[in-house]
Amino acid sequence: MIRPLEPDDKPLLVEGLERMSEESRYRRFLAPKPSFTSAELAYLTEVDHHDHEALIAIEPESGEPVGVARYVREPAQPQVAEAALAVVDEWQHRGVGTALLRHLIARARQEDVRRFRASVLGDNQAMFRLLDQPGLQPAGRESSGAGVQVAEFDLVPESGWRQLLDALRAAARGELTFRMTRAG
Repeated sequence: MIRPLEPDDKPLLVEGLERMSEESRYRRFLAPKPSFTSAELAYLTEVDHHDHEALIAIEPESGEPVGVARYVREPAQPQVAEAALAVVDEWQHRGVGTALLRHLIARARQEDVRRFRASVLGDNQAMFRLLDQPGLQPAGRESSGAGVQVAEFDLVPESGWRQLLDALRAAARGELTFRMTRAG
């Protein structure tokens, strides 16, 4: 289940960080991250869902957090946002990151964000593969030192065919029904 992150989710963020390996924490925060300060927890959970969006993935049966995705709009460039994503180790390579990223892209489009910027360790091939998907068009990559790559991706507008396919899938799942009317 993916939903917007709320201020009351501070304990879920702490739990999620505790369930991440030291390596996964380093890959997400680009530095050792043993815990969050109370100021960091406030920043990460008390978001406006416009300039700073954060989504959380929760395992519905257990209620455990399995991943978080967020963007923070650049004040000087309002159509650009720094994007970040983390998935707890036991849920990596199971589609959680892809689902979170797709939801984050959809929210960014709704808020008129046109480009994501992401700081990624240069050897984090799993993250670069995740960022290589429909909806994102690579717009450049440069080194910022210490083995970190700053990659930029334009958010590609959804095509009408993609929207139709999503609607047909929703109808097949019983989430949406169509009513045909005769013209004239």
